[in-house]
Amino acid sequence: MLRIAVQSKGRLYDETMDLLKAAGIKLVAVKRTLLVPSRNFPVELLFLRDDDIPASVASGTADVGIVGLNEVLEKRQYVNVLRPLGFSRCRLSLAIPKDEEYTGLEWFNGKTIATSYPNVLNEFLEKQNIDACVHEISGSVEVAPGIGMADGIFDIVSSGGTLISNNLKEVETVIDSEAVLIGNDKYLNDEKREVLDELIFRIEAVKAAEKKKYMLMNVPLDKLDAVLEILPGIKSPTILPLADDRWRSVHAVLDEKDLWSVINQLKNVGAEGILVLNIEEMVP
Repeated sequence: MLRIAVQSKGRLYDETMDLLKAAGIKLVAVKRTLLVPSRNFPVELLFLRDDDIPASVASGTADVGIVGLNEVLEKRQYVNVLRPLGFSRCRLSLAIPKDEEYTGLEWFNGKTIATSYPNVLNEFLEKQNIDACVHEISGSVEVAPGIGMADGIFDIVSSGGTLISNNLKEVETVIDSEAVLIGNDKYLNDEKREVLDELIFRIEAVKAAEKKKYMLMNVPLDKLDAVLEILPGIKSPTILPLADDRWRSVHAVLDEKDLWSVINQLKNVGAEGILVLNIEEMVP
C-alpha cells in the first residue's frame, strides 16, 4: 500500500481532498484520524503539518507527499518533485511598510527581515549580494514591522490582503509556489511504484480534464460537415449512428472558454439536444 503524506488542515488540505476525490479515491474516514486508508485504491493518507511532509517522505515514513513547493525548497530534504499539481498557488515575497520609498533590492542592505523561510531567503540574498539580517520567526510574520521587530518581511503571499491589513506592500517576488507531488525513489518497491504510476496517471487525467466540457448533441446528416467545422475539441469528435438515418450523435471535448460561443454556432446550423457535462466528473 502506498502511503501519501498530506496537510492535515487548511486550503492545501481542502484542495488535496478535492483532487483525490476527482481521481476516484474514496477514503474510509478523515476527521481526527492520523492515518486513513482508501476504500477502493491501495493508498493510505498520513495527515501531518505541511512543514513535516518533506521530512516524512525523505525518511520513508511516507512514500509520497502533497505539499507546497515553498516547503520543499525551505526544508531541503532529499525528495524528488514528481509533478506540479496546479493548485494552492502563492508566492514567497519581500514586503515592507507601505509608507517606505522602495528603491530596489539595495533597500534591504543593513535591514532586518523577519521570515519563516530563512533558508530560501538567505540563498536569495546571497545571490543578490544583499547584506541583511534574517530574523527567523514562526506564526504571524506580517506583524513584525509594526511592532519594531523587523524592517521588512519575507513570507507567503496569495491575494495580498494580509499585507494590506498590516500596512505592508509587496516589493519583490522571489519564488512562485504551488502544490507538488513529491517522492523518494530510495524506499519504493515494485508494488508501490505500480500504485504510484496509477496515481500519477489518474492525477494527469484529472488535470487534463480541468476547464474542459464534454458535449453531446444530435446533428442532421446534411449539417454534419458544418458542425465538425465549428467544433475545436482537444481531440477529434466522435460520430455515432442513430436509429433515424437522417441524424448522427456527435460527442466532443471543448475548452470551457469556448463553450457558449460554440453552442450558439451549433444551434444556428441545426444541432439539437445539446447536452454539456463536466468532464472531470467522468474520470473514474
